[in-house]
Amino acid sequence: MYNSTLAEIEISYKPKYKASELPKVITSGDAYECLKDVFPSLDYREYFYILCLNRNNKVLGYCQISAGGLCGTVADVRMIMQTALKSNSCSIVLSHCHPSGNLIPSEADKELTKKIKEAGKVLDIAVLDHLILTSEKYFSFADEGLM
Repeated sequence: MYNSTLAEIEISYKPKYKASELPKVITSGDAYECLKDVFPSLDYREYFYILCLNRNNKVLGYCQISAGGLCGTVADVRMIMQTALKSNSCSIVLSHCHPSGNLIPSEADKELTKKIKEAGKVLDIAVLDHLILTSEKYFSFADEGLM
């Protein structure tokens, strides 16, 4: 019997390009180039985005996970993994901006990265890097041995 009070859950990913046309992420600089123009602002408020990658490190797409205030934003691990699963990602790159211009990761940034990486292990989704962006530069957790 059909119950009209049930909510329909729709999961979709609608790629716009062929895999051969997608940008490839090999270095943190490649990820930065993909991300720097995605953020609505790097100087106004904190945002958290992820890049979703296929098995060949081609960018399937990006997703805004959260928009915060001047001093922080909340990134929900479940939303991050949900997005990665929806897009059939094999790996992801985390990113957020520091409007202050400070590139040093906070302890909260480090803990969140660790938590997301652990969730990725359970789901077989590699967390390749976490970038902190400012309007002039970026910091890579992977380049600094923090992954």
